[in-house]
Amino acid sequence: MDKIPYASAVWNLMYAQVCTRPDITYIVGMLSRYLSNLGIDHWKAVKRVMRYLKRTRDFMLTYHRSDHLEIVGYSDSDFVGCLDSRRSTSGHIFMLAGGAISWKNVKQSLIASSTMEAEFIACYEASNQGIWL
Repeated sequence: MDKIPYASAVWNLMYAQVCTRPDITYIVGMLSRYLSNLGIDHWKAVKRVMRYLKRTRDFMLTYHRSDHLEIVGYSDSDFVGCLDSRRSTSGHIFMLAGGAISWKNVKQSLIASSTMEAEFIACYEASNQGIWL
């Protein structure tokens, strides 16, 4: 596994995710957790994301002209998504004129004791970002 350019590939995916492809935010966040302790399954997942990007290279962020500009936000979380630390993952995305303007995917700093608590944490983090926007 030493000769596999895993870290370089993940960094390139991060760049694509930040600049033009918010649809891969979740998987890139998961893959980046294993930069120092990777296995063959992680490398297979990176290759799968690369193949996905190749198949969908014509997909892009688009914004539509509109007289009614309204920011719409979505948030979600998984409960105990990381089996190592027992922490949940939160994510949110905000859209304006049909295109994403802000998104985030992060492991929660608190350990949620229920699915509802994980969702509340995700909603709180998304609300803070929504107020700022």
